Amino acid sequence: MAVTMSPKQKVYQAVLQEIRKFIEMNDLKSGDKLPSERGLSENLKAGRSSIREALRAMELLGLIETRHGEGTFLSTYRPYQTVELLSSFILQENTTRSDLMLTKRIMEKEAAKLAFSQMNEDAVEELTSLVNDSSLNPDEMHDAFFNYLFNQCDNLLLKKVWQLMDEFSQTINKQNYNTDFYEELINLYTTRNYQSIEALF
Repeated sequence: MAVTMSPKQKVYQAVLQEIRKFIEMNDLKSGDKLPSERGLSENLKAGRSSIREALRAMELLGLIETRHGEGTFLSTYRPYQTVELLSSFILQENTTRSDLMLTKRIMEKEAAKLAFSQMNEDAVEELTSLVNDSSLNPDEMHDAFFNYLFNQCDNLLLKKVWQLMDEFSQTINKQNYNTDFYEELINLYTTRNYQSIEALF
C-alpha cells in the first residue's frame, strides 16, 4: 500500500490517512497493538521519519498510547483531550467564541426539530424527569436533556459534532437556556406544535 498525496499535502498527513485506513481494514479496536514504526514504514511504503511524525500527532490527540517495552496501542478516544489541545488556540478571539455558541444553538434547534417525530409519551416523561431532577446542576441538566434529543435523531455524526461543540463551550462562559425554555419545548412536543420550535430558539 503506497502512500498517495496531493502536492500541497505534507507527507505525514498522507501517512495519517493511510494509518487510519490500515486500522479500519484490519478492524483494530481500542487496546489492539499497532505494528512497529518499521512495520508501518514497510507496509505503507513511507519513510520512518514520516511514520514517527504521524504517530506523534496521533498520540498528542489521545488516539494511541506508547507503552515502554511493549509497543504502540490504540487508546479509547477521549474528546476532552482534543478540546484541551485546541481550545487555547481557537477560542482566543471573541468572535470565535460567539460563533461557537451560535453554532451550538443552531445544532440544538435542529436536534429539537429532528427529534419531534420520536416524542411519544415515554419520551416526554423522560425529558420532564430530567428538567425536574434536582440532583443535576443547570449544565448537567442541559447536557442530559440535549443528549437525549440527539439520541432520538438517529444521527451519530450530528451527535458527535454537538458533543465536541459542547465540550468547547465548557472552556468559556457557558450559556444554557432558562428553565422555562425546556418546559416550553416539552409543551410543544406534548401539543404536537412543530411550527413553534423554530421561534422558541
